[in-house]
Amino acid sequence: MPILYVVLGLLAGLGVGVFLLLQAKKRHAMDKSQETLGAEELVREATRKSESLVRDSEKKAESLVREAERKAENLVRDAEGKADGIRKEAQRLATASEERSKRYEEEARNTKAEALKLEQHVIKKEENVDKKEELVAARDQELIAREKKLQLREKTVVDLTASYEHMNQKVRETLERVAGMTQEDAKKALISELVAQARLDAAREMKTIEDETREQAEQKVRGILSTVLSRYAGEFVAERVVTSVNIPSEEMKGRIIGREGRNIRAFEAAAGVDLIIDDTPDTVVVSGFSAVRREVARLSLEKLVQDGRIHPSRIEEVVKKTEQEVEQIMKKAGEQAAMEANVFGLNADLVKLLGRLKYRTSYGQNVLAHSVEVAHLAGLLAGELGENVKLAKRAALLHDIGKGVDQDQEGPHHIVGSQLAKKFGEPAQVVHSIRAHHEEPETVLDHIIIAADAISGARPGARRELLESYLKRLEDLEGISRSFRGVQEAYAFQAGREIRVLVSPEQVSDAELQILCDDIAKKIEQELTYPGRVKVAVVRQTRVESYAK
Repeated sequence: MPILYVVLGLLAGLGVGVFLLLQAKKRHAMDKSQETLGAEELVREATRKSESLVRDSEKKAESLVREAERKAENLVRDAEGKADGIRKEAQRLATASEERSKRYEEEARNTKAEALKLEQHVIKKEENVDKKEELVAARDQELIAREKKLQLREKTVVDLTASYEHMNQKVRETLERVAGMTQEDAKKALISELVAQARLDAAREMKTIEDETREQAEQKVRGILSTVLSRYAGEFVAERVVTSVNIPSEEMKGRIIGREGRNIRAFEAAAGVDLIIDDTPDTVVVSGFSAVRREVARLSLEKLVQDGRIHPSRIEEVVKKTEQEVEQIMKKAGEQAAMEANVFGLNADLVKLLGRLKYRTSYGQNVLAHSVEVAHLAGLLAGELGENVKLAKRAALLHDIGKGVDQDQEGPHHIVGSQLAKKFGEPAQVVHSIRAHHEEPETVLDHIIIAADAISGARPGARRELLESYLKRLEDLEGISRSFRGVQEAYAFQAGREIRVLVSPEQVSDAELQILCDDIAKKIEQELTYPGRVKVAVVRQTRVESYAK
């Protein structure tokens, strides 16, 4: 192909040259005057163009030749590479086929060997089955013979049992006739005696176990409580609610009362309390059921007295502002209490309710200070017992939260408090401990809260109560104890936290002491309401007296 292109190029160049020569001759014929010059010029031009065309044709021909040779070399190399790949793939397939053939042959040999083994094993099993069938047949014959013997023995036993029952009936009738008691009476007497004996034995065993347990528990508890109390150095929290307001002069009483009593009526209606203005010098007494209202009234009255402007509209304005101030004071008190107890993440509404306890007292003890103290004690107890300290402090701080709303909501404060804690997203353990601190405890955390609450309330000077209710509680404790059989005297000690019972040794045995003690404690739980726990101690002693003359 390249040579053909070269030849064609040469022929084309020659054709062009011939064409130019013919044109030159034609022009020479037409114009003789310019024949010589024109012919030479045309010849040179034709020669030059012919040479240029030849050179271009040669270059194109060489380029085409080189391109054809390069493509041919590439095709040869590609063909050789593909041939090598095909050859290698064929070798690999042949090798794999040979390996598979060997593997199949090996598997076939193994399968044949296993089949031979299974066949031999099956033959042996068939032989064993034949032997076992012979043995089973022999055993069946033996069992048939034994069954016949057993039937004979069973008949003999039935006859003997009937004879024994007949004899036993005669003996029973004879015994009943001699003893003068029927079989049912004898059973009841025996059961009664066994129950009494078992009761005494159980009481002895219970007393032994409880004595050992009490001794070990008291040693452990003393150690824990001594450690906790030595680590907590809080001040006594007992206080009295102050409901009196000092005024600068007696003349101020008239201004507080107002014309025809309009100021005092406006004040009592706005603050929700009663004002007692009597002959007590320079003093006005604020009386009200709600401690928060008393505080609002006290602060409002102090502001009015200091300002001097006392009239109904001004009274209403001051009371409203003071209510907002007291709300802020309670909120800050709740935040301060939570911070002091290291309890964080409380709901804002719970913090407000906690602050309301600042104006709540229980037996003269400030409930907010009591809650913080219980939180510290519970944290120390939990640390000593290896429990969750943070959870114990949280439950202890909130254990009396129901007292913040118990005047506005019906129900015992521990139930109301648990409902509030659940409502505001407190953990289930905290909710349960709040409810359980006046009910039956179930978890270690419940016992920790109860113990911390009792320690805080029982500290000397922590609480006070009216003399009448105090004496009535002591009398009730002694009366319940004296109501039991065999009790000679009962004495209440330690402000009613311990009752000591003296029994008659002729009527109550040592084994019955524990039962009597438990019965007295249960009756006290059912019939009396009291803070903390009451210890019941039953004493039995035998005294022998004689006189020397």
